[in-house]
Amino acid sequence: MRKEYYRKTKAPVRKKSLASSLGDKLHAYMDIHAHAFFSSLGRLVRSPFSSIMTIAVMSIAIALSAGFYLFVANIQQLTDSFEDSNHLSVFLKEQVSDQTGAKLAETLRKHGNIQDTKLISRAQALTEFREYSGFGAAIDALDKNPLPAVIQVMPSSESMTQQQLEQLRNTLSQLPEVDQVQLDLEWVKRLQSILALAERGVTLLSTIFGMGVLFITGNTIRLELHNRREEVIIAKLVGATDRFISRPFLYTGFWLGLLSGITAWLIVTVMMMVLQTPVDELSKLYDGIFNVLYLGFTEVIVLFGISTLLGVSGAWLVLVYQLRQLNPE
Repeated sequence: MRKEYYRKTKAPVRKKSLASSLGDKLHAYMDIHAHAFFSSLGRLVRSPFSSIMTIAVMSIAIALSAGFYLFVANIQQLTDSFEDSNHLSVFLKEQVSDQTGAKLAETLRKHGNIQDTKLISRAQALTEFREYSGFGAAIDALDKNPLPAVIQVMPSSESMTQQQLEQLRNTLSQLPEVDQVQLDLEWVKRLQSILALAERGVTLLSTIFGMGVLFITGNTIRLELHNRREEVIIAKLVGATDRFISRPFLYTGFWLGLLSGITAWLIVTVMMMVLQTPVDELSKLYDGIFNVLYLGFTEVIVLFGISTLLGVSGAWLVLVYQLRQLNPE
């Protein structure tokens, strides 16, 4: 009976002591990280010139990547705003009158592969060009209207293949009144191809700039580790592990990456604000189809995350190598 009593009374005491021990360890672990977290920021504040220079160089590299990304995203609006159609533009010869063009448009409307046609006379073309191009004064200075009449041709089916459209274009090009036939879908595809190439270029440039951020962070951590060499050696002599020694340096890389990301976001935002007014004026000339895009909330979070990850990664890569070489004699 007495043994069972002691066994029952000691069990809760053991559980309480175990929970208390885990709580103390967790509290001590958090204190160590909090000290490294804020002390690393304090070291950056105590050397403002070198910290500002490092953050400025890193933020410029990150801002260039984000700026190229925004540039492509803004240009992408051009392909999204235009209707992805397969219409053809039939440019008539200069000597063809509007009456002849109207008769030709009516004749083409009866073609089996053509659903509808629309004639834009030379006067209408000149009016639209003067209204939307912004070169009205230059047009008025000319002696005669240089623009030809145009017949917009809508094929009978939106699902016509590229080969069928090419055959229709060749047929229209052989008409004696026609000077040139342009497939509206072609220039959209060219623009999309250029944008695809630009997106690939943004990826390559971002990779190069990212490597630059890694090297800048790594070199900064290497210099700080060299300046604190005696401190690190003493810490190793008293039994400190590489993980414990690396912690404040990793947090330094964290702060460098995060502050560089925030600064890069500010740079890109200011750049887009500077371009806002001229872009709005240009957009008005084209019925407001273009608006300046800024980095969205998700994109900003991704930017901060990538820049922080680059800072921590650059610090970690240097520490792995340097701490192995740095041994007490």
